Amino acid sequence: MTTPSHAPVLLDRVVALLAPALEAPGSVYVDCTLGLGGHSEAVLERLPHARVVGIDRDPAALDLASQRLARHGDRFTAVHAVYDELLDVIAGLGLDHVDAVFFDLGVSSMQLDVRERGFAYAEDAPLDMRMDPTTGQTAADLLNTATAQELTRILREYGEEKFASRIAREVVRRRESAPFSSSADLVELLYATIPAPARRTGGHPAKRTFQALRMAVNDELAVLRRAIPASIEAVGVGGRVVVESYHSLEDRLVKRAFADATRLDVPPDLPFVPEGAEPALRLVTRGAERADEHEVEQNPRAASVRLRAVERVLPPPAASRPLPPGAVR
Repeated sequence: MTTPSHAPVLLDRVVALLAPALEAPGSVYVDCTLGLGGHSEAVLERLPHARVVGIDRDPAALDLASQRLARHGDRFTAVHAVYDELLDVIAGLGLDHVDAVFFDLGVSSMQLDVRERGFAYAEDAPLDMRMDPTTGQTAADLLNTATAQELTRILREYGEEKFASRIAREVVRRRESAPFSSSADLVELLYATIPAPARRTGGHPAKRTFQALRMAVNDELAVLRRAIPASIEAVGVGGRVVVESYHSLEDRLVKRAFADATRLDVPPDLPFVPEGAEPALRLVTRGAERADEHEVEQNPRAASVRLRAVERVLPPPAASRPLPPGAVR
């Protein structure tokens, strides 16, 4: 099996954003997308009071990250879960809140660099694309069973593919004689279906289709819609939620959730803010931060990153807190 590599995106900036929330002894940081553990390793090394909980749906990534971070002993805990299960994970560890939550969205090095996982279009591999290869349908399953209408929606919504309907029709036509099983079959179809002028611009012609299938197979947007509000609920006063997005749909969801959590909900002509009407969170970043040219040159995966962060300034309602196991509200 191919050995994955890992270059964390915006590492120094992410740690700087997390640091104010993790200065107190016993503070807890949840890395919701542990991957190979690059961001978590930096937190453990640079913020000595922090305890790290690493969540990932990919068992292989959990194993590799656990080996990498084992030298930090009980300061690191690995949890096999999908990140929209954040509140259950926290409660299962006996915690009623945490101090920082981090998401590095999209596909990780664990998936991209391991050819056998089928995420990349540059080499032939089984069309899998599951972040947790132990459960759920594969990309091949999706291609071989979805209707042309459903495939068109997926390619258009998740991949912003202009030729979505044409590709979908061709997939349905070809699978009647031979079901799809490998990435090479799909790449060949895309080269044959997308017009030559369009193939010469905008990067590899398979990029948008592979992205769309990956997002559909892993239900990424629905998971994110649940996970961001859960992370906001999970942090205590002074706690921060930091998110790196790589796709406009992801970033739009994060931006909207952060705007809702930080909005001052009073009439614009009111001369004062009534007690109790203050927003519970504040924006830490102004808009979305980007990687600079030097980082993009060193790590091309940083080119599309959008970084946002919020901080809790008021406690959440008591009724919304996750409870430790066995507790009664």
